[in-house]
Amino acid sequence: MKNQLTQIFYISLFLFVFNPTVWADEDPDLSAVNNPKHYTGMDVFDLQYVSDPRISPDGKQVVYRLNSNDIMTDKTHSNLWIIDVDGAKNRPLLTGKNSYTSPRWSPSGDRIAFVAASGGSPQIHLMWMDTGQVAVISDLRQPPASITWSPDGKYLAFTMAVPAKPSKLVKKRPQPKGAKWSEAAVVIDSIRYQRDGRGIIPTAFNHVFVLPANGGTERQLTTGNFQHQGPLSWSNDSQHLLFSANRDAGWERQTIESDVYQIDLLGKLTQITSEPGAENQPAYSPDGKKIAYIKTENLKLSYIKSTLVVINSDGSGANDLSKNFDVNIDDFAWAGNNKSLHIQYDQRAIRRLAEINLRGKISPKVQGISGTSNGRPYVSGDFSINDDEVIAYTKGSAYRPADLAVYKAKKHKVLTAVNEDLLGHKKLGEVHEIIYNSSLDQQQIQGWYITPPDFDPNKKYPLIIEIHGGPWLAYGPYFSAELQQMASAGYVVFYNNFRGSTGYGTDFAMLLHGKYSSADDFADHMSGIDALIDKGFVDEHNLFITGGSAGGIAAAYAVGLTNRFNAAVAAKPVINWVSKTLTADSSIGQIRHQFPGMPWDHLAHYWQRSPLSLVANVKTPTMLLTGEDDRRTPISETEQFYQALQLLNVDTMMVRIPDTPHGIADRPSRLLTKVDHILAWFERYKKDPE
Repeated sequence: MKNQLTQIFYISLFLFVFNPTVWADEDPDLSAVNNPKHYTGMDVFDLQYVSDPRISPDGKQVVYRLNSNDIMTDKTHSNLWIIDVDGAKNRPLLTGKNSYTSPRWSPSGDRIAFVAASGGSPQIHLMWMDTGQVAVISDLRQPPASITWSPDGKYLAFTMAVPAKPSKLVKKRPQPKGAKWSEAAVVIDSIRYQRDGRGIIPTAFNHVFVLPANGGTERQLTTGNFQHQGPLSWSNDSQHLLFSANRDAGWERQTIESDVYQIDLLGKLTQITSEPGAENQPAYSPDGKKIAYIKTENLKLSYIKSTLVVINSDGSGANDLSKNFDVNIDDFAWAGNNKSLHIQYDQRAIRRLAEINLRGKISPKVQGISGTSNGRPYVSGDFSINDDEVIAYTKGSAYRPADLAVYKAKKHKVLTAVNEDLLGHKKLGEVHEIIYNSSLDQQQIQGWYITPPDFDPNKKYPLIIEIHGGPWLAYGPYFSAELQQMASAGYVVFYNNFRGSTGYGTDFAMLLHGKYSSADDFADHMSGIDALIDKGFVDEHNLFITGGSAGGIAAAYAVGLTNRFNAAVAAKPVINWVSKTLTADSSIGQIRHQFPGMPWDHLAHYWQRSPLSLVANVKTPTMLLTGEDDRRTPISETEQFYQALQLLNVDTMMVRIPDTPHGIADRPSRLLTKVDHILAWFERYKKDPE
């Protein structure tokens, strides 16, 4: 297979080199993108953002991660900072080229546990707050996750993968001393054998461990060939832990199935829930009398609302607190009074935090948690809360990535301004909301558009529509390095939450069930473009379309339905749903929840959803851009569309990003590579204003 991909690469390279259409005007003028008074692509290396804020037990301080990009290593580094909740004494705890993650206060606030690479492997460290001393307290062979202090401060619990013996079919033959043979064959007999970002994964099972807080040897509590998942929750007597797992014998072939389990420090396991569906993120109430968890029903649907359920600690008396609240509960935390919880959910592109009591009454607390997705403007953000209901959270805006904010005594305060030195003197593209109705059925659609810096409403500008992934995700009015770079290049940039996007209720999300992509979501996009043209500042003769993942599917599908776009870029798209579901790492879930059945039983349905079914209609110059190591939307999908367009003599280009998984923009230079290629392709096909 590797040799075949290599051959395809060189065939593609040959076509690029000897196709004069592809290489004409290879250096378009993008000087406007480098105006130092505007946002430039290289500014991505100077951007910073706050994440994982952790309020201290006494509510007086917040420790948080400050993330920054290193232009020399092309990586994002995470340092730990600490600040008083009034904004005073903002100072670094741990900085440098290493990354420090997962800061967790001890129950008394005298120590902070965190994870950092030590000797080349991630280990658990402690910092003593009175002296600032730091010590490594673990010697782990795999990275730890879900680190959680016991209430008495004596233990840290965490999850960690434990490798299993790989499958073998034949006995290795002896080789002569000094001989250099090829690597041994990899034998796979598991249905879950690959993962995007990791490739072919060795067989391993996630287990729950405890480690003495003063250092020592970790002890594995769970057993069996199952995946035991965090987050973990300790009982108030520090003797039991909660976690979720699917311990059914056929778990590998199941989706949306897990139960709540309790385990004591001697390894005695008790199953707490056994209902169909997934019960995840279990957490004891502070007094240990109740357990809350997030419940997702196991339905053959593409969108399933998750709710918050509270039970007695023995598993009885289930009470679904949010069943009548048409939002998806993403996260929660118990209040210190044992009588209510705080829930995080997204509603109309805003991430919100509200208090919900045990009768289901909801009281809003914080809105606008945001700013941790900086490449594209996804709804995102983190929070933490202490027993006195002091809340630390990330707060971004349309013009800034996440800063740190605090909610205390019914008042909000933003404590940091980590990008003011970079962006404070620059003129960014202005973000505007647009509400319009789809031509398909008059469904209301929420969207936004970014106008170029120095925008003149009396002029006409080329337009880029950029479509979000998922498709069951959502964009919002948040800072986007990619879209700001496009605006700086002189484009109006339009993005929307088309039907199927989350945060608009179950009915809206289900409008795309069984039909992505389709003429339905296409109508939502085109109606938004027409609404912007009607405003008078968009050049209807210079329209461009792009998107990534599900957005790449939509872009590839759209050029099979219309010739209105000058050019298109489909980033990491699905082109053929039959091949995609049989080669990607997400096949099990997608087949069960997005399609009526197996591809060989429903070929017509899979084909109708595939952009390849419309390729004979395509006249629009189309670039395909994908990471070569992508296992979510494998590059073989890109190759199919590219080859088909070449056979049809349609202007096309395939851009392959080496050593790159589905998250193309996970490194700063790759983000630049992606946007630079998109803009260069669009500039090639942009017409002079009439």
